[in-house]
Amino acid sequence: MMTFAVLGGFLLNVGAFLTYKGRIYQAVIVYLFADICWIVMAYEKNDYLGSFFIITGTTFGFLAYLKMKKGQMNKSLNKEDNDI
Repeated sequence: MMTFAVLGGFLLNVGAFLTYKGRIYQAVIVYLFADICWIVMAYEKNDYLGSFFIITGTTFGFLAYLKMKKGQMNKSLNKEDNDI
């Protein structure tokens, strides 16, 4: 039986595969859809605190996607290596 947890987990695997292949923008979109599945799942179980934290994380993920799309993300984890 396909539940929102199963669908979210499947999308998580697809996102991880896309990340492995270097297709970061597509992976982030897939991760956001997985998050939506988990929001619905938490809401159906009346886990409103869980829903809040998932929505907060999804919002930050979407903002990070927009920042990446605009080219404003740091290119390296080392601050001195970044030219932005």
